[in-house]
Amino acid sequence: MPRLLSSAMALRRDPRMLKLPPYLSLVCIAVGFAWLLLLPLENYSRRTYISENALLPGQVHTYFGGSEQNIFRAYRREVDLLENKDNYQINDRIEIFLKEVGVKVGRQNYTYHYAGNEHSGENIYGILQAPRGDATEAIVLVAAWKTVNDEINRNGVTLALTLARYFKRWSLWSKDIIIVIPPDSKAGTQAWVDAYHDAHDPEYVAPLPLKSGALQGALALDYAVDHRFEALHIIYDGTNGQLPNLDLINSMVNIAGGQMGVHTAIQGIESHSNNYQDRLHTILRGMMRQSLGLATGPHSSFIPYHVDAITLQPYGEGWHDEMTLGRVIEGTFRSLNNLLEHLHQSFFFYLLMHRDHFVSIGTYLPSAMLLAANFSIMAIFLWVKSGQAPETKVQTLNKSKTSGAFRHTIVHIQQHIYFNLVAYVRNIHLGISDLAMANIAPIVALQSDSPAISADQVVLSPVSRHVPCYFGNAQFLSSISGRNACNAFHLCANLEQPRS
Repeated sequence: MPRLLSSAMALRRDPRMLKLPPYLSLVCIAVGFAWLLLLPLENYSRRTYISENALLPGQVHTYFGGSEQNIFRAYRREVDLLENKDNYQINDRIEIFLKEVGVKVGRQNYTYHYAGNEHSGENIYGILQAPRGDATEAIVLVAAWKTVNDEINRNGVTLALTLARYFKRWSLWSKDIIIVIPPDSKAGTQAWVDAYHDAHDPEYVAPLPLKSGALQGALALDYAVDHRFEALHIIYDGTNGQLPNLDLINSMVNIAGGQMGVHTAIQGIESHSNNYQDRLHTILRGMMRQSLGLATGPHSSFIPYHVDAITLQPYGEGWHDEMTLGRVIEGTFRSLNNLLEHLHQSFFFYLLMHRDHFVSIGTYLPSAMLLAANFSIMAIFLWVKSGQAPETKVQTLNKSKTSGAFRHTIVHIQQHIYFNLVAYVRNIHLGISDLAMANIAPIVALQSDSPAISADQVVLSPVSRHVPCYFGNAQFLSSISGRNACNAFHLCANLEQPRS
């Protein structure tokens, strides 16, 4: 044991140890990026699957269509007439439509101030009570009047009204269905979700007059195109990098592609050939959006409240119409209606590289940890370097009282970091201090005529007059005798400038 301790002390004093961290940091960066480039390979990814057996996606027969096409066209003409109306006039008309169906309607005013702008408006929503439920759970369908691209969501609002009328005719629902039509895709939805969970500021956001049970899932429609569409873009990125449960995305892909024959895309990549380049491109896009942490659609407001949500955005020109999208939504709502508990079986941390392939957290986490370790290594290395004395000879220019000659005294200042480092890590763990505290160290210039220190211990350097002083430095304090050690603490605590 003594030999081991002596070896450790010798290794600690070895100057070559301070040359190792930069190279170690470079290795962490190289290995981390290399690991990231390996993720799109077939051997490192997994095929998507449904973990929650109760969902049963694609196992039900959907009936939306036929006569519902005429109802959709009638609502579409009404929506077109509201194009130049203000928010309150639009909500007055939508309230009439919802009450005619037999849905309870509520309205909510809000005002948000962020990014130097004021966002105010009024949300309108309707609650379709489940014939077989007890109002303890609910599913949400969001169709904002304005899309993320600030376009009028004509077909989205029209389809939501048509589905509300269609869902009311069925007696199979065990969960309430809430139809929300906010004036915009971000502020209005955020105000409604905050108020639903009683997390709003009453000064700016009004409470909801009507509520249902716990939200089990949410779908948002971003359908501004007037023509038939080719495929569906599934938007799933939430705020601050949060993601919905992977089962919800897999169920949507299964219902749209397997049952309805609708192609689906993610991360805005419309033509995905499932090769290495497209997989890597998809992963990098997903990582970029998660790192920015911005809201990408109405669904982003639900995810922080542990409500799994996605946005459906049709694109391209094809042969699919609004009836096809309605059947996709019906099939998804039927799957969510089967849930016995909240989605929890599948992943919440993942990277999608294709609609059928993903990388789990256990596979990509080592890459992120290596890149993060690089910053920690260099931070500790620079902190240790900042505590070292300058590599210049320091001499005293005070004249001895007895001999009358100048005496040269070199004071070695060594930074003992181990006790300080352990205490610092413990404080970080307890939340007492943060990383910025490590850079705050008192600096003092010891002058030749200072009365607090004896004449033969005063340090004056023509090259560097500022010497870092650390209270835990036993070697420095041992060179100051008696009462002057106490004065040294006061001297270190006050930053003094050297005299010319």
